[in-house]
Amino acid sequence: MEKRILGNSGLEVSALGLGCMRMSFADKPANKQEMVTLLHQAVSLGVTFFDTAEVYGPFTNETLLGEAFASVDKNKLVLATKFGFKHNPETGPSPAEGFDSRPEQIRRVAEASLKRLNVDCIDLFYQHRVDPNVPIEDVAGAVKDLIQEGKVKYFGLSEASADIIRRAHSVQPVAALQSEYSVWWRNIEQEILPTCEELGIGLVPYSPLGRGYLTGTITTATTYDKSDLRSHNPRFTKEAIDANQVVVDLLVQMGKHYQATPAQVALAWLLAQKPWIVPIPGSRSLPRLQENLAAANLSLSEQHLKEINQALSAIKVVGDRY
Repeated sequence: MEKRILGNSGLEVSALGLGCMRMSFADKPANKQEMVTLLHQAVSLGVTFFDTAEVYGPFTNETLLGEAFASVDKNKLVLATKFGFKHNPETGPSPAEGFDSRPEQIRRVAEASLKRLNVDCIDLFYQHRVDPNVPIEDVAGAVKDLIQEGKVKYFGLSEASADIIRRAHSVQPVAALQSEYSVWWRNIEQEILPTCEELGIGLVPYSPLGRGYLTGTITTATTYDKSDLRSHNPRFTKEAIDANQVVVDLLVQMGKHYQATPAQVALAWLLAQKPWIVPIPGSRSLPRLQENLAAANLSLSEQHLKEINQALSAIKVVGDRY
């Protein structure tokens, strides 16, 4: 697979990464051995960039990757994980517990993640969400110390404002920003994307397929288990699903020119925005993984990109993203 470099960092990854969260978090966990097999298949298909976090599970997602890649040459992989949520003494980190990016907590999380991932150094260490109670300069400084100690290679942020990005970058260069970005969530284009370009920071879009909606497989008849995050997502009410079909119709129409699926067009659109953008669609099946990865070979014409952007500018997506 084609490789890309995240901004000016020098961190080279596959053009499409793999978001691993749903393998063991957010809804019914998949069969562990099946996910180990899928991770191995992803490597064989050219994926080198894998995304996880201590909060996924919690802990089980990192452990899954650590076990799956125990026999794989880690020098050929880039494993990204995250810190930033407060720990419950009994159940571990959770968004419900609030934020915790105190330097001493960042260090504790790093040490534990190293063990679960079964690595000597974390390739990319993101702050999962900005902690309003800890100056971002202190956060960047704590990760800088870990980098100097050889426990972390690169520093990342997630869902951070342009101001936060600049302040963090002034202390420790930010290699990558993880943020939601897709044809139905483009809010970062006004300030965040220009800031990343100016500072040489790579962008790693999560939910590049709109939590599955942009695959074209979700209808008003689709139901979700209560453990699935989409069961209480405003964009997945029957009314929103029906109203937002216009976005999928656009992707289907464009896909006919390339014999491509809606998901492949959505991913190809992202890849065409900037050469330092690396989406991380999630997958729990080999056919879906193969479909997504094929988007790396789909090159949309300038005319078709213009047509998509013009159409998107006239579409109002219904429902908040959370």
